[in-house]
Amino acid sequence: MIEKSLNDFLKRFNSHSPIIVAYSGGVDSQVLLSALVSLKHQSLLLNPITVCHVHHGLSENADKWQLFAKQQCHLLQVEFKTVNVNIKPLPQTSLEAQARDARYLALQALNKAPSLILTAHHSDDQTETFLLALKRGSGVKGLSAMEEISELGSHQLLRPLLKLKREEIERYAQNKNLAWVEDESNNDTRFDRNFIRKNVMPLLSERWPSISQTINRSATHCLEAQSLLNEMAEQDLDKCLAFLQNKEVLVEKTSLTFLEEAFFAQLPIEPLLALSSARFNNLFRYFLSLKGCLMPSSEQLIQVHQQLKAPQDKNPSIKVADYVIRRYKQSLYLTSDYQDISDWETVVQDSNKEQKIHFPEKFQCLFISLNKDNSGKRNLSYRYEGEVFNSRNLKPPQNGQVVSIRFAHHNPNCLPDYRQKSRSLKKILQELNIPSWQRSRIPYLYYDGELVAAIGLFVCKPYLVK
Repeated sequence: MIEKSLNDFLKRFNSHSPIIVAYSGGVDSQVLLSALVSLKHQSLLLNPITVCHVHHGLSENADKWQLFAKQQCHLLQVEFKTVNVNIKPLPQTSLEAQARDARYLALQALNKAPSLILTAHHSDDQTETFLLALKRGSGVKGLSAMEEISELGSHQLLRPLLKLKREEIERYAQNKNLAWVEDESNNDTRFDRNFIRKNVMPLLSERWPSISQTINRSATHCLEAQSLLNEMAEQDLDKCLAFLQNKEVLVEKTSLTFLEEAFFAQLPIEPLLALSSARFNNLFRYFLSLKGCLMPSSEQLIQVHQQLKAPQDKNPSIKVADYVIRRYKQSLYLTSDYQDISDWETVVQDSNKEQKIHFPEKFQCLFISLNKDNSGKRNLSYRYEGEVFNSRNLKPPQNGQVVSIRFAHHNPNCLPDYRQKSRSLKKILQELNIPSWQRSRIPYLYYDGELVAAIGLFVCKPYLVK
């Protein structure tokens, strides 16, 4: 039964695609691997098979499980690979979720070529996942639980046993006299999934014997509903992107090529205002999922929606996980959660060698040269990302002048090399269409505390060589 079901499932895929089996050594993955090898021996399966065992190090028996997995693969004559992952407990994140994410990352990185990644999830796992999502108050997407076929990077993630019951899998293992390991944590009802499996499901099944099948059916209905919501979100997102192109309101990321990306996504406000609150929430969740971001809470989504009607001269922002949603002019932007670097400063020392200055965070390094020629006159030049910015036209500092670089400024009046009249630095940065959150992230060059240049943007005219 299991081998036939597995064979029918895999017929839908390329017979030459590499198969990666997520293998813990437990009964579920042992049955999956055994059935695959049996199909291979019957020449019903042509795909090359690689077994991947992820060593989490969370149990004192982890080394034994790894050894068992290696021995089983040796007996079955299949390629075996193991990946060690280091999981550090994080606040507001379950250890189970961290271990799951680490497994998927390891499986995804195992093979560069597009592969079929198989896990041994079954219908009882689906039921437990649905109830966990229900406990968390998840929406349609969360209640969709697991899909039989989904994407994992450039690979396809397959769950070929998802329609089979746990008892069918255990019966196959017993009939085949298979050996497997038992994870002692599976009996620990402090974990929500184990509590559902040990305490909740027996009670529900006693009252409603077919409860697992009906829950799986509900998960399938939720999956269909989510597919429709995704289609609607795709249409709304296409309208937003078309609006950006037509109105030419897209802020060019290249306006500050010497800095890290100012943002990694943009949505125009005008078409968003035409959407109902529910449709906006659907689009925004879909938009964030495409960027790999954690989902905001319902309250945070309400705040984002309120940003749309903020006055144009305001730049509100909302922090969600490790990213920030910001309003600037007529768009919402998705950016990293930048650290405050206003206190950073370095003094450039005289040297006969080019100096490498490491800025904080992910900025590219600045290469700067401050030395003296034969007449004792100081010369200064700098380059960023291989380009020399106005250094030939830059007046060198006088002997004794302190040369420094910092990100802070006191909004001085300055006269950039491209302007005819001076203006406050804040106004100049607005003229250059620098997003508000990046204006305090530009490295400035000073001589004795006087602004000389905004590195990569302009040199002040008084400091140009005549």
